[in-house]
Amino acid sequence: MKLLSYFRGETFARGIHPPAHKDTAARAIRRLPFAPRLTVPLSQHIGKPSKPLVRVGEEVVRGQPIAAADGWLSVPQHAPATGVVEAIGLRPGVRGAWVDSIVIRVHQGSTQEVVWREPRALDTAGEIIAAIQASGMVGLGGAAFPSHAKLAVPKDASVQALVVNGCECEPYLTCDARVMVEQAADLIAGIGYAMRAAGAPMAVIGVEDNKPDAVAAIRRVLPDDESIAIEAVPTKYPQGSEKMLIIALFGVEVPSGALPISLGLVVNNVGTLAALGRLLPAGEGLIERVVTVAGPGVERPGDYRIPIGTPLSFVLEFAGARAIPREVVLGGPMMGQAAAALDAPVVKGVSGVLVFPARERAGGSPRRTYPCIKCGECVESCPMGLNPSALGMLAGRREYERMAAELHLGDCFECGCCTYVCPSNIPLVQQFRVAKQVLREKVAA
Repeated sequence: MKLLSYFRGETFARGIHPPAHKDTAARAIRRLPFAPRLTVPLSQHIGKPSKPLVRVGEEVVRGQPIAAADGWLSVPQHAPATGVVEAIGLRPGVRGAWVDSIVIRVHQGSTQEVVWREPRALDTAGEIIAAIQASGMVGLGGAAFPSHAKLAVPKDASVQALVVNGCECEPYLTCDARVMVEQAADLIAGIGYAMRAAGAPMAVIGVEDNKPDAVAAIRRVLPDDESIAIEAVPTKYPQGSEKMLIIALFGVEVPSGALPISLGLVVNNVGTLAALGRLLPAGEGLIERVVTVAGPGVERPGDYRIPIGTPLSFVLEFAGARAIPREVVLGGPMMGQAAAALDAPVVKGVSGVLVFPARERAGGSPRRTYPCIKCGECVESCPMGLNPSALGMLAGRREYERMAAELHLGDCFECGCCTYVCPSNIPLVQQFRVAKQVLREKVAA
């Protein structure tokens, strides 16, 4: 059966159409210089933090492993620049908590050349998975789940297809779009490695139809054996959610509480696979990533290749962020979170650094919250078919267990559609995040 016979040409129900603001999509990726100091957190991924391999005062070179994986669900860290280890200890993290980190004082005049390489065998699925873990790769779409663990499918599972997510539906973000245009060959190579690692006989790349240049660039390098195909799917938020993309590509829904592997599918982000296509043959580690730096508070917006560990303040200064009361958002404006501190570093899971004048995301003035008027707008927009209004009322009464047991709180992936459309300005998705955190803490206790 040909791969294209799976495509249904459909899209998911509900969702929204926020302004795209993809103004940086036509600008080539630029390289950011080294900051004087780079801070590499030992926990940039889901799973156990890495273990330091270096000592204070030790000289390291760009690309050198400086922290080892601590078990299966962990990845190593590599030096993003040549320099001297200045400190190892707690430093501010992008989410607010202080995290154990390695601080490197960069040698003045250091080049961007990768000095440390370690060629690895890539002949079998096991060797590819080991090489992916050794590269320190995690999902670059934002979740930061270790890529090797995602591709190491259970023995009792049968993979039918690799789904490659190139939708990038969040407003402002264009880093994936530029990677697809400029690194299409790397993307196809990375898809090949991922297919072999997961045992997938085919792959489908889903790209929103507002990125015709990306679709065209990839089509020019597709293999002749038709094992990899690309489909332009309807532009709608949150098309970039893996469950929504699966509906658009295959016309089937991932069951409630289940993962895509239950349907024989494995989903990966285009940025992740393009990086693997470049790093694995070279035997290199993940030491930089493409980040969209944009928003109305940025004078020189664009997509920048930024060394991991670069302070947010350095990024903002280089991009010309205006020195006004502002809000800095990491990721997209729908699902991203405000930066806790500007001396925190760019980490592997940061896809965007957006700068907004204070309160602009809320319409330019303080948002006053009103009682729910039961208009149903949130219900009409929720892509998962939940009832955000009812969930919000239970959250207000702190009935978190009922939210999970009766109204399927666990199916909410926090896309923010409900908050976006609510005429009463109720911070629904923020309430749901609090509810989930409380429930997680109760389970842990």
